[in-house]
Amino acid sequence: MSGDNVALSRLRGVLEQLIGQQGCPWDKEQTPGTLADYLVEEVHELVDAIRSNKPDDVCEELGDVWFLLLFVTRLMEGDGHFTLEDVLLQAAAKMVRRHPHVFAEATFTDQDALWANWETEKKKEKADRGPFEGIPTALPPLLQAYRIHSKAARLGFTWQDTQGVREQLDREWQEWQAAQAEADLGGPVEKALDEYGDYLFTLVELGRRNGLKANEALDRANRKFLGRFDQLAQLAAAKGIDLEGLDMDGWNALWNEVKQSHESIQN
Repeated sequence: MSGDNVALSRLRGVLEQLIGQQGCPWDKEQTPGTLADYLVEEVHELVDAIRSNKPDDVCEELGDVWFLLLFVTRLMEGDGHFTLEDVLLQAAAKMVRRHPHVFAEATFTDQDALWANWETEKKKEKADRGPFEGIPTALPPLLQAYRIHSKAARLGFTWQDTQGVREQLDREWQEWQAAQAEADLGGPVEKALDEYGDYLFTLVELGRRNGLKANEALDRANRKFLGRFDQLAQLAAAKGIDLEGLDMDGWNALWNEVKQSHESIQN
C-alpha cells in the first residue's frame, strides 16, 4: 500500500471512529446539509492560504477540506447513494471524456475549438440543463459574473471585440451616474444600485477579455490595502501619532509615506 493510500485509510479510520457508536456527539449529528457551510468556509480558508503563499497553511487547509469531503461522501454512502470509489471513478471518467485531445486522437486548431468541444461534452452529460445552470448560485458575485461572461462568450453571445465592451462600459457609467444623481435628490436607490451592478458586470467582462479575473484582482487590492494600513499603523506608533481624531491631511501624509516605501522597494 502506497503512502497516499495509507494516509487516506488513516483519515477514513479517524472519521469512522468519530461517527461511530462511541464517537463524538457533534460529528454523529452531522448531515451533508449541515456540513455544507463548513465546507464553504474551509475552501475559503484554503484559497486564502494559497493566495497568501503560505505552503504550511495550504497543507493544513487542504487537510481540512479533504476531511469534510470524505465526511460528506461517507454520509452519502451511509444513505445508500454512492461510495468514494464511485466519486473518484466518475471524476476520472469525466476528465478523460472532456480531454479527447489528451486521451484520444482528437485535435483542435485553437483554444476556442477546445472550449467548444468542452461545452459540447458538458451538454451531452447534462442534456436537461440550460447553458448557465451549471454555475453555482453560491459563488461570490464577481466570480459568478466572470463565469457567466465566459459561458456567454462560448455561446457567441458577447461583444464582437474589446472596443465594443469599452463603449458599453462608458454607456453603463453614464447610466449609473444619471441614476445616482436621481437617488441623491431623493429618487429610487434601487435604480442606482441596478445601474451600478450593470457597470460592474460589464467591467468584469472587460477584465476577462484582458486575461484578468475581477474576483482575484479585487482580492489583491483588498490585501494590498490591509497590508499598507497595517504598516501605516506601525509607522504612526513609531512616530507617536494617535490615529484617533487624525485629520485627512495626517492620514494622507502617513499613507503616502507607506506608498513611497513600497515604490522604492519595487524600484
